[in-house]
Amino acid sequence: MTAPLLGSGPHSVAKGLTDSHGPAPTRRKGTVVIWTADLCDEHGDEVALFDAGFSSYGGRDSYAGPVTTLSVFEDNVLVRTTLEESGGGRVLLVAGGGSTRCALLGGDLGLLAVENGWAGVVVDGCVRDHRELRELPIGVNARGTCPRKSRKAGLGERDVPVEVAGVEVFPGDWLVADPDGILVGRPELLADQ
Repeated sequence: MTAPLLGSGPHSVAKGLTDSHGPAPTRRKGTVVIWTADLCDEHGDEVALFDAGFSSYGGRDSYAGPVTTLSVFEDNVLVRTTLEESGGGRVLLVAGGGSTRCALLGGDLGLLAVENGWAGVVVDGCVRDHRELRELPIGVNARGTCPRKSRKAGLGERDVPVEVAGVEVFPGDWLVADPDGILVGRPELLADQ
């Protein structure tokens, strides 16, 4: 089942707080049932936290799902090709080497991700079209923004282990992102059982 898209107005969240940037917590792919702080408390060193330096650029700042990995450098052809597929509530993790010289995701690719059911995209690098991304009902985290587009050579690898922000991530790991941070862990720890 695909997670619901962002609705209008604030949504009720845990302990009576409200979050105007995302849906109410649920265990379905794409939305968060337990926040990263609670997961860290519960699972300790069994989950890995990305180091600081990622900001939220999408219309949802809380999302979760199984990871599809890409290893690219300043080339977003594989990003587009992957987002053209049905996401099924997955999160695309783009290991872009932390480059700030060009963007690997922009408004057009963000819209493509929404249309194809991706829960979110995490870019170890830059995005562009921030205002467009912020209007889309999808989670997007990146190191920063850059207005320059990437190369289109089609270089890179898909569904390989990658290292992002000091964390080794494997395809199929579960990623959870919220305003406190981004963490990954084994699916049996973080996914809906």
